[in-house]
Amino acid sequence: MIESNTASWWHSAESSHCTVCCCTTANKVLTLVFMVLLVVAILFGNVVTLAVVVGTKHFHTPQGYLKASLAVADLAVGIFVVPLSVYAEVYLMVADSAPQWTSFNSQLVSFHPCNVIGPIFAGCTFVSITTIFLLTIERSIAVLKPLHKDSVITRKRTTILIVLSWIGSFFLAVSPMIFSAEIALEYNSCSRMCNYALSTINEFQAWNILLLFPTFDFTLLEEPCIRQHSKRRKHLAETECQSSSKPTFSDIKAAKTIGTLTVAFTASFTPIAVFVVGNVLGNKWCNFSFFSFWILASNSCWNVIIYSVRDQKFRLCAQKLLMPSRRKNSVTN
Repeated sequence: MIESNTASWWHSAESSHCTVCCCTTANKVLTLVFMVLLVVAILFGNVVTLAVVVGTKHFHTPQGYLKASLAVADLAVGIFVVPLSVYAEVYLMVADSAPQWTSFNSQLVSFHPCNVIGPIFAGCTFVSITTIFLLTIERSIAVLKPLHKDSVITRKRTTILIVLSWIGSFFLAVSPMIFSAEIALEYNSCSRMCNYALSTINEFQAWNILLLFPTFDFTLLEEPCIRQHSKRRKHLAETECQSSSKPTFSDIKAAKTIGTLTVAFTASFTPIAVFVVGNVLGNKWCNFSFFSFWILASNSCWNVIIYSVRDQKFRLCAQKLLMPSRRKNSVTN
């Protein structure tokens, strides 16, 4: 009886929220293939990043620590978040009915997978944002205050900031459920992910707490970028003839890499911010929900590509790691 109710609920949800990914069998298969490939890309890319950072002495720096933290956050998305969506979609295709837990929100059952997966996705997103913020600050100091960077930016201070960013990010991720009894977690038939949802239908005011998310994120992403570029131009104009205080070429190039990371993450997070604001205003936006959440999830595999394109040392270390036979041949020759 429960299985039948679940199936009927899911089919009615699909008919009322028919996203472009799931209206036909072909689209469902393509969506599932995309999810599986995304898991592989996230796992492969971030494992390579961690291997290069941990295994290469050159990257045992505050910047390397921050990149490792970013890779761990992205890796968690590939290990926990996307596989749950893959499981739900495979179950739906094989059994022609959704798993039972997808028909209830987290407040209606004793255990709900989204109670774990939802905060992990939100928390790792916030960790990525705070880490990019810290990377921007680190590069700003390296470019603007090159003589003081070693004394100001230490590995111990960086480690403490990384730990605080993880604690603060995951507290922010669970804060909607702590501060509002109206907000729960559910597996959404539109986004195909665990999302924050209203436990009742009429209390739309409870959504206002979620406005903290885009406010927090854009404050960290945008403010340091504007400040960094304006101060850099002013600094270089005032110290053009003082070569001893100018930043090194590698510092400037690393700053450009972090700038690229910031732009990529801002672009991937913007649709989510728009979606949250739209939900607060009462809009559903089912198709937009799917694309916005999966654009953000896809960002978890882009960092290694950006490092490989922008950072020659990272690219060479990754090549040596992935092609050891080529390294041996070059040494022999």
